[in-house]
This record gives sequence, C-alpha cells and structure tokens, in this order.
Amino acid sequence: MSLTELEEIAGEIRELILTTVAKNGGHLAPSLGTVELTLALYSVFDFSKDRLVWDVGHQAYTHKILTGRRDTFHTLRTLGGITGFPKRVESPFDSFGVGHASTSISAALGLLIAAEIENIPRKIVAVIGDGALTGGMAFEALNHAGQLKKNLLVILNDNEMSIDKNVGALSEYLSKIRLKPQYHRAKKEFEDFVKNIPFRDIGEKILLAANSVRAGVSAAVFPGAMFEAFGFTYLGPLDGHDIKGMKDVFSRVGVIDAPVLIHVNTKKGKGYVPAEIAPEKFHGVGKFDKDTGEIIKKKSPPSYTEIFAQAVIDCAVRDEKIVAITAAMPTGTGLKKFAEKFPRRFFDVGIAEEHAVTLAAGMAAGGLKPVVAIYSTFLQRGYDQILHDICLQNLPVLLCLDRAGLVGEDGATHHGAFDLAYLRTIPNINILAPKDENELRQMIFAALDKNFPVAIRYPRGAGLGVKVETEPQEISWGKAEIVEQSQSADVTIFAVGTMVKSCVEAAKILRDKKISVDVVNVRFVKPFDRELIKKSARESKFLVTCEEGTLAGGFSSAVAEFLADEKISTPLLRIGIKDEFTEQGTRAELLDLLGLTPEKISQQILERFNELIFGFLMVTT
Repeated sequence: MSLTELEEIAGEIRELILTTVAKNGGHLAPSLGTVELTLALYSVFDFSKDRLVWDVGHQAYTHKILTGRRDTFHTLRTLGGITGFPKRVESPFDSFGVGHASTSISAALGLLIAAEIENIPRKIVAVIGDGALTGGMAFEALNHAGQLKKNLLVILNDNEMSIDKNVGALSEYLSKIRLKPQYHRAKKEFEDFVKNIPFRDIGEKILLAANSVRAGVSAAVFPGAMFEAFGFTYLGPLDGHDIKGMKDVFSRVGVIDAPVLIHVNTKKGKGYVPAEIAPEKFHGVGKFDKDTGEIIKKKSPPSYTEIFAQAVIDCAVRDEKIVAITAAMPTGTGLKKFAEKFPRRFFDVGIAEEHAVTLAAGMAAGGLKPVVAIYSTFLQRGYDQILHDICLQNLPVLLCLDRAGLVGEDGATHHGAFDLAYLRTIPNINILAPKDENELRQMIFAALDKNFPVAIRYPRGAGLGVKVETEPQEISWGKAEIVEQSQSADVTIFAVGTMVKSCVEAAKILRDKKISVDVVNVRFVKPFDRELIKKSARESKFLVTCEEGTLAGGFSSAVAEFLADEKISTPLLRIGIKDEFTEQGTRAELLDLLGLTPEKISQQILERFNELIFGFLMVTT
C-alpha cells in the first residue's frame, strides 16, 4: 500500500479502537500509540511466516484488527468474544500468549532458536515497552540474546521517555551509518588488520585502545550504549508515528547479522486528545463517553482499594516506621495518595515484583514495617522471594493483594485466582480475607501490629457500602466469625472473603426450603479456626467451603486435609474455581458461569443435601 493509504488506514483503525473501547473498556492509550508502528511492521514483514511477539499485550489492538479480527473486534473483552491480549488459540498470528510484562524478548529468542533447529527461515520480532523493560527478566533475555548473537529484532516502544531522550541528528546519522553493510564490513576489516600486525602484543594493545575510545565516545553521546554492551546493534530513536521512516529502517535491518534493537518513540493516546492529555487515566479504562472523554461511573460505595489506601495512610501517621512499596502501580493500588503525603516513605520499583518483595524484606530486616501493594496476579512473580526472603526469615512484611479473585474483562492472565493456593503452603505466613471494606481496614491495622509476615487479599471494585469504623477494632487473631447461626444447623458454610455475602443470601434461599444453615466468615485462611470446624463437623450433616479462588490448594484443600488428619468423616462440599483457567467476561457473568452466585451456591448445597438424605434412606431401608 502507498504511504497515503497506510495513513488513511491508521485513522480508520484509531476510530474502530476508540469506538470499541468506549463501549467495552480496555487498554486505550497504549494501543492508540502503536497504530503506525504496527502498520509499519506489517508493511515490511510477512507474519504468516515471520513471528511477532508483543510484551504485555496492552498495545496489540491494531495487530488484532489487521489479522482477521476486524469484524469481531466489537466483541473485545466480552464473554465469548476476542480477548484483550494476544492468545495463541485465538489466531495463528498470536505467536505467543501474553498478559504479564517483560516476557517478549525471552519468548522471541525461544521462537528464533526453535526456527533455527527446525531449519525454518523466518524473522522474529519482539516489541517491548519502556515500562516492561524495567523487569529483570527482560535484561536476562537481552544478556542471553547478545551472548548467542542470534539475528533477533527487538523494538523498544518508548512512550514514557524512561530511557534517554532523542539526542537529535547525531543519533539519526549513526543509525543510517549502521544500516550500511560497508560500516560492518569496514569494522571487521579494521579488526582483522590490527590483529595481523606482526608484533602481536602491539596489535592487541591498539585494538584495545581503539575499542576503549569507541566505548567512551559511545557512552558520552550515544543513547544506546547500554544495549550495545549487551551485544545488540542499537538504532534510533525513531519517530514511532512516521510510517515511512520506520518502514525504511525495518526493511534494511536484514543486513546486520547480529541482534538489533530499534528504539521507537511513540505517544500514548495518539489521536485522541483526552488520552494524550491523561494517558494514565486511559491506560486501562472502563466505559467512557467518546465525545467528552468522561469515564462512565455508576454511583457506588468507596472501593476496597480506596479503603486500603486510607487505612495505610492512617497507620503511617501513627507509626513512622511504616513504608509503602508498589511495582509500577501507584494509582492502581491506591498508593499515589500515600506517596503525596509521605514521599520519602514511598517506593515505586517499576515492573519488578521480585525486587519489590525482597526490598521489603530488607527494609523489615532493618527495622521498618513495609506494606507491599501488588495485584494478586502479578505477585505470582515474586513467589520465591516471598518464600525465601520474607517467610524463611519470618520478617514482618504486610503483603496487600489487590484484584484478588475474578477481575472480569481482562481475563485469564489477570484473575487473582491462585493467591490462596500459592501462599497457603508457605510456613510462617498468615493469610486474611475480609468480608467487607470495614473488615479490610481493621485487618490492616491489626496486621501492622504483628511481628511476622501477613498477606491480605481483597477484590477489585466497590465495597458493600457498610459503615467503616475510623478507629481500630479488635480482631481475634486466627478466629472465624459466625455471621448466620441457627439452633441446629443441617449445613455449615465456611465462606472466604467476597463469598460471605453470597453465602448469606444462599442460606436464605435454603431456609425457604426448610434447610437450616449456619454461615461462617472464615477471615483467616491461615491459620484457620480449627476448633470451630471441629465443632461444626460434629453438629452439622455436612460442611461447605466457598471461596473465590482455585479449589486446588486453596482454603477448601486446607479444610479437607484437616478433616482427614483428624479422622473426621463429616462430608465436605467444596465450592470454588475448578482446576482450569477462567476467560474474560463481566464479574457477574463469570460468577454465574463458575457457580458462585447465591442461586448457584444454594443449588449445589441442595443437591448434596438431597444426595445425603436419599442415600441415608436407601441404607436404612
């Protein structure tokens, strides 16, 4: 296509992205920023044969539209529709599934090695953002790619200028020189010439001196010196909205028989003024008015995130040892307000969850009280650091897991379904789950008084609208709370966190069917209230556990293990997320799909109750 046609298509794609995201929500600003970059890549490479790997996938909407999904793009992030991230089963052009940051270079290098071993000629391109480049895994991959000297192409999509700014004509001049085969041929010929000087030691000294001068000059004036040190040929910065300029560079990198990194500057939210002005606001956005840019919000109680943020500030006012840490999510976790009030006690480490956790461990070992706020799905990346650096040393770090449970439209890569399972098996850690926003506040106060590791998991979105007590209220550590009690319960439900409210409503449905039900707010997943479980097992026909998390290794597993160890034969019904990944959809749709609504919970309990009663009648008959 001509340049004019490509620019026209860029406008059409922007309009489609804007219209769809305004209706469905999604990652608007990142994808608007990569329209021209994606068009330039597809103009040069044949990705039916070559391979394109996106990092995180926030910026891949244009890629989806160009690869057979234009007509279904309106289903973006809806139940049964196309996902918000590249996913291998969705399209052969989605060469690698993503959703978490800093993975693209590793995956692309793996694809390149596989192609070479299979003797398939193809070009592999990885696109990584400057934010994702803060993750240690990206540097591990750069290091390995440079060592292997594979012909890998990495596009650095720089939209926040966290790497050196454009230094002007000199950088462009160096890029043009490096694209010429003569440059690389001359460089090799010079090295061979020096090495062939008769007095070997003199030749090596000349070469060493030449390299030292080159390195010094490069470091002084050349923004890509760091990448050169990794063994990459650095090109750029380029204008990420100049299709012609990018096509010219992309089409000529084949002359370089080495890893190449092309630095491209883009503008988040490009083409939509509200997103250009406030890219952070439109990074991952809900439904909004396309004409005004106003986010459509329903009137609702304060969110769990807001309650968490205020509680940590209030605790920090009382205790100067409290510090707060997040991994590139000061706004998302609510810690932006903490940072404004206590700038010297706030630390944003970038997309580096492993570092965040061990940093907190070091702070705790030094006498501070760190609060680490990371989304549940992203804290998975810091599992070894939680185990080895915090829990093995029994350090007083408070881990606050936002977005625990089902997060809705972001789908399988972002659901916080596994935290109870991956944390529960670690010695020394205490795991809490509040039933509402007031209990979350009280748990934070209580946890920061403890001298051991504590994790609190809480959901995305609005609280229940309960009264939030300003002053700390006592919580009996390790003890559950009976929220619904009958004189003689047929069934006792042990509900975790968000499921307490649903189980209270399910109990009402069951009472209408003449089944008496007790409902227990677990509160403490570890250590859980063993005495109450024993008592309920003696007095009820069967027990039920209900959690918004995976059943494999979660709270229900803990209860099943306990009953087995204590040789208690009371039947147990486990309700939660089955051993499979959950796709995207609204939270309400997913809860219904997984059987976690009051109606579905009561239905499962009723079926088990009837099975037990019918079985008993059959035996006695």
